Amino acid sequence: MVSPNDPAYPNLPATSWAVLGMLTHSEPLTGYDAKKWADWSIGFFYWSPSISQVYAELKKLESLGLAESRVVTQAGERDRREYAITELGTRAARDWSREAPVEAPVLKHGVMLRLWMGHLNKPEELKAIVRAHIENIEGQRAQAALRAEHSRAEPGWAFPTMSLTWATRYFDAELDLARALLDDIDEAARQLATVKHKDGLGNPVPIEPGRWRAIEDFLED
Repeated sequence: MVSPNDPAYPNLPATSWAVLGMLTHSEPLTGYDAKKWADWSIGFFYWSPSISQVYAELKKLESLGLAESRVVTQAGERDRREYAITELGTRAARDWSREAPVEAPVLKHGVMLRLWMGHLNKPEELKAIVRAHIENIEGQRAQAALRAEHSRAEPGWAFPTMSLTWATRYFDAELDLARALLDDIDEAARQLATVKHKDGLGNPVPIEPGRWRAIEDFLED
């Protein structure tokens, strides 16, 4: 267990802090509750966990003394285990939110990975991918906006509301970038058409093989 006198927050992954952060809103949560709340809010800008992940994190937090649990019994219903934050957990979460290093976000954009290999497809096939992506983002944007609107009625959720509002702005920016890709694809296709040599599989042959290495060496210098 973390020492109550230890001023440093424990070395936990961000997913643990996300679950602990949900408990700082002074509302006991079951694992199922935490999973649904993460999907409802945090999932729009950070993490959408599996139910097994949530339970594993809650058990870890309890073992460290950052959370505590109790079994609630109700007539005619299954018993459920509810988790609440401890004083030590509140202090640890506060310290982490204030002092953790600010890390650059990691972008894993599946659509862009497919477009990066756009020379393997026709422009209209690529545009179909982008249009499907736009439809997905429009749906996410609408859901984030709806949740932000419903959160405003609870003053204690001021910062979750702010975060959901940020998520809608993020999706707006993603939509602008995606729509611009529809023209960008045509321009990239025109450039690809100027390639003079292709290998036996139809892949473009570089004018200067290994050019990326020279660029890397230049940037490192």
